[in-house]
Amino acid sequence: MPLLVTRESPSGAILADIASNPVPQGARAGYFTTSDKVRLRYAVFPRTGPEHKGTVCLVQGRTEFIEKYYETIADFRARGFAVATYDLRGQGGSDRLTDTRRLGHVERFSDYWLDLKSFHAQILLPDCPPPFYLVGHSTGGLISLLAATRDRLMFDRVFVSSPMLGLPGLPFGQNGTRAVLEVARFLGLGRLPLQAGAGKTATLENFEGNPLTSDATRFGRAMDTLAARPELGIGAPSVAWVSSALEGMTEAGSDSFPRRLLVPVFMVAAALDRVVVTQATERLGVRLRNGHFAVIPGARHEMLMEADPIRAQVFAAFDAFVTERSE
Repeated sequence: MPLLVTRESPSGAILADIASNPVPQGARAGYFTTSDKVRLRYAVFPRTGPEHKGTVCLVQGRTEFIEKYYETIADFRARGFAVATYDLRGQGGSDRLTDTRRLGHVERFSDYWLDLKSFHAQILLPDCPPPFYLVGHSTGGLISLLAATRDRLMFDRVFVSSPMLGLPGLPFGQNGTRAVLEVARFLGLGRLPLQAGAGKTATLENFEGNPLTSDATRFGRAMDTLAARPELGIGAPSVAWVSSALEGMTEAGSDSFPRRLLVPVFMVAAALDRVVVTQATERLGVRLRNGHFAVIPGARHEMLMEADPIRAQVFAAFDAFVTERSE
């Protein structure tokens, strides 16, 4: 039985459209169903630049949603790329996995691989021009790096920003914290939220000292979108989510991981990141056999939402990487 793909064009109410963050022209949005029957929201945007360069498949971070990337989508389109993106399971406009809508939950980190495979088969291959470039941020960065070890034909290159390769402040280190959380899951506590206070809705008043971006306009744009469509937001991650994420980070930190990467990779990390551990990206970066890494000075975690000089460095790295000849 074929999996369901529901399309709407124009995007209508599927995508938030507000004065400070309007839907880019030409957007087509809808829903598709993964191989394990989870309904995910997606959107496709045609290129606006004169030269055809393929399609960027954009994979978001935890708590994010399609609307947050409108400006970044426009930047890729102007370069000649179509853009295709979707909300990860359990967040944005996609199906929630628990009765508590604001809980950030996933049973296994490998479920994100099911999302990406289903998106590739149902949306990218039939509807988008090749070649395909995978671009992931934070959680999406880890998803993208793991994908690069699983299939060499899906994507030509993988570009990630602030990949979630390590988390700060773990009370017992990565392995010890994962062990404790696995015990909690065994005891039936996998859907218990972590991070007290993380479920509160962010507002513009939270801008000062925030760990995400130094750009107040871009920060405010995301807050405006959540104010208009609060159902897109999620809060604290569950025990199971953190445990599963640590499992993925452990795999990416293994000695064998760099040689298992099947396509060229470029990682950019933020020097002032307080959400993920930049040193973990550096440790993997120096071991890459088929890729590059760079640390952007002065950048906070969300480099694609940062001030113009920082965004310019990220896009310069991307531009150079996708035009680089493969050896």
